[in-house]
Amino acid sequence: MKENSADRLFNGFNLTILAMISLVTLFPLYYVFVVSFTTPFEYISKQGFVLFPQEWTLKSYRYLLSTSSFKDATLVSVFLATVGTALSLIVTSALAYGLSRRRLQGRKIFLMLILITILFSPGIIPPYLLVRDLGLINSIWSLILPVLSSGWYVILMKSFFDSIPVELEEAGMIDGCNDAGIFFRIILPLSLPALAAFGLFYAVAYWNTFFSAVLYINDHTKWPLQLVLRNMLIESSTAMGGAVASEMSSEEQMPAQTLKMAAVVIATLPIVIVYPFLQKHFDKGVMLGSVKG
Repeated sequence: MKENSADRLFNGFNLTILAMISLVTLFPLYYVFVVSFTTPFEYISKQGFVLFPQEWTLKSYRYLLSTSSFKDATLVSVFLATVGTALSLIVTSALAYGLSRRRLQGRKIFLMLILITILFSPGIIPPYLLVRDLGLINSIWSLILPVLSSGWYVILMKSFFDSIPVELEEAGMIDGCNDAGIFFRIILPLSLPALAAFGLFYAVAYWNTFFSAVLYINDHTKWPLQLVLRNMLIESSTAMGGAVASEMSSEEQMPAQTLKMAAVVIATLPIVIVYPFLQKHFDKGVMLGSVKG
């Protein structure tokens, strides 16, 4: 089809609007990145407005990574994102696989119970009482066990397992595999795209753990990175609610804003790095089982 002048004008207008929206969206990210690499002297001399630093420095990053508080928080978040994601994938995939097998007795009852958890939320108090009675207050496991699986993800993964031919199971049984062998040797290798997609969902959720830590963790040495970052952002003059400031000598005081921006970059970077490697599985994994032919 030939474009006339009106079509070209309309396309140009759309591109201009989209470019402006992109600029407005990307500028805060650029500003955070730039300020995190700005020297304290330049940041103070320009009164906090830096578009391109004259001298790039890693001082804020070096200092943050040298403090015990920030290192402890990073290790906690890494533990949550790795161990929590692995356990969640195992529990979710095993439960979804069991529910996808029609020979499971009480299958409809289990599906109804899972559906209830999706439709109705218990609120804050019942989970807190459960965690307290289990003795998990101030334990890192309180950030993993209560959210080990998601009813919505179980339903989606069950839909994917429904699309796997039953003949593969029968072939495995003929070869001498039991249910566990079929699951680990046949089903899971065929489910890598779905596992990659849901693994990314779980990893992002665990890495961004914040509210659960506010409720269950009182010991600041066990705080995840997002809670530490939150304290940095709400405190006007100190970082990490005073934990970082107490480790700073009077000679090495730095603007709190540059430390905050460096912390934001560090907290965001792991997910930004991991996502491109999982992107090829992401779209395919989300759509698997959603369309039946």
